[in-house]
Amino acid sequence: MNRVIRLGATVAVVAAAVSCHHLDDDRIPPAPVLIQFNSVADWDVYGVSGAMSWRRFIKSERLPSNFPYTAMSATGFGGVLLCGDVNGNPVAYDLSCPVECRSDVRIYIDEEALVAECPKCHSSYDVFSLWGHPLSGEAAERGYGLRRYTVIPGGMNEYRVISY
Repeated sequence: MNRVIRLGATVAVVAAAVSCHHLDDDRIPPAPVLIQFNSVADWDVYGVSGAMSWRRFIKSERLPSNFPYTAMSATGFGGVLLCGDVNGNPVAYDLSCPVECRSDVRIYIDEEALVAECPKCHSSYDVFSLWGHPLSGEAAERGYGLRRYTVIPGGMNEYRVISY
């Protein structure tokens, strides 16, 4: 009987610890996002080619160069990181680090470790398999994840990245 009570108490403690864990992916201020790929040709040139690929979109800096931005285009608070996850599906995040909360402090992809990292606080994030969850640094300590954006498929290989 004593064992059952101890096991029950242990399960209760573990359940409480797990339920208290919360990922805060809303630290970056909401900002409009609209990146349209109007044709398969646009996606082939400017989109992501498959698993573990990425591209940065920053309208104010005209990145990528020659992307057909329009007056309606918007790239979030600090820009948009468009990635192909481990299965090759497109996913998108704001480029701003949620620890720094500044539009000019942007994460980058560490090509060796294949994680996103902040150049200022050095927090790292898994953008290819864990939906922008923090892996290390202050972001992991505080539970700050990257703000995600919605990627909507259109026709064949056509996508739209939006916020809502």
